[in-house]
Amino acid sequence: YMGTVLIGLLRMIRLNIPRRHFSTSGNRTIKAAVARSPQAPFTVEDVKIRDPRHDEVLIRIVATGLCHTDIAVKERNLVPFPIILGHEGAGVVEEVGTSVKEVSKGDHVIMSYASCGSCKHCAVGKPAYCYDHGSLNFAGSQPDGSLTHSQGADNMYGSFFRQSSFATHSLATENNIVKVPKHLPLHKLAPLGCGIQTGAGAVLNSLKAGLGHNIAVFGCGAVGLSAIMAAKLNRVNHIIALDLNSNRLDMAKELGATHVIQLTGQEAPQDIAKRVNSIVGSNGIEFALDTSGNPRALRSAFDCLKPLGVAGLIGGSAPGTEVGIDMLSLLVGKSVRGIIQGDSVSKAFLPDLIQLYEKGLFPFDKMVTYYEGGLGDINRAIAETKKDCIKPVLIISKP
Repeated sequence: YMGTVLIGLLRMIRLNIPRRHFSTSGNRTIKAAVARSPQAPFTVEDVKIRDPRHDEVLIRIVATGLCHTDIAVKERNLVPFPIILGHEGAGVVEEVGTSVKEVSKGDHVIMSYASCGSCKHCAVGKPAYCYDHGSLNFAGSQPDGSLTHSQGADNMYGSFFRQSSFATHSLATENNIVKVPKHLPLHKLAPLGCGIQTGAGAVLNSLKAGLGHNIAVFGCGAVGLSAIMAAKLNRVNHIIALDLNSNRLDMAKELGATHVIQLTGQEAPQDIAKRVNSIVGSNGIEFALDTSGNPRALRSAFDCLKPLGVAGLIGGSAPGTEVGIDMLSLLVGKSVRGIIQGDSVSKAFLPDLIQLYEKGLFPFDKMVTYYEGGLGDINRAIAETKKDCIKPVLIISKP
């Protein structure tokens, strides 16, 4: 997820992070995987976490997904350091603030992104496009400038997606948690809160691709494969998966792709479009998704479209990256749109995905690798995502 990152906004936030942060005294010592600089490995350290405020929930983390966004914001220096990242947490409620109504101690929850709940976009059911999306999810601090974590006299940034789940405990808000049935294993549900939600939502909510449509998905990581499963679920005619990695294309076929194209990375966009169109037997497809953030892939996705077709951009690229589009092609109604979190309202969408999973219709766990070493396995998991591991989940504790 660099799937849900507003890269340009992140750059502005990174450059304008207020320096008058203050820590609230922590009452509980926890373990956390701390990122201290863009290139240094994560280190597991003792840190303090404060008590929950009136609208917050303290959660003992059972498992957390590791998303590409965690890696990208660290390596691209888009967050303050030192920081506790992680934004696909699942766990058990240990304490609740006085105004929290939806959950109680002992409830099982998964966590997702944060939104203000009151801006124009939140009010019309588009919280992923909250006016404060960047500051609430990426600034490393609370809206009032305070820090949820501390380590002696030093700053320790957190509040990543209002959770910072690379830890034994997290502070979240009632706004960004979803209560889940206790009979379902929390480690199975952990990765739903971001990348999987984003890919599935892009197809079901953003593009509304279905019967009679064709779609090409560029990139078969967790986001792309989730889009493929959603396209199969919604009975999309041709589901074409494109990737450089043959193992990921094999997984794409298993999860619902009707056709796969292995790329070399050297193809011209118009040549890729010809290969896609030869599969569907027409002059273009209705929908394409780029989950890679590669400008050549986005251009290829756009060139695959028929008139009025839509290319969705999920993958984020480095700040300042530009893509060239043939302006004449825009005149026939072709368009490119960005997609954050699959346009999902997590409290409604995640329970739907869980029900589909229970029915065997959304088998996202097939692409997951579980790391029993918990936080101590985080650097190994990151290294293996650059090989054949598609979706790592760190097991932090027992339910």
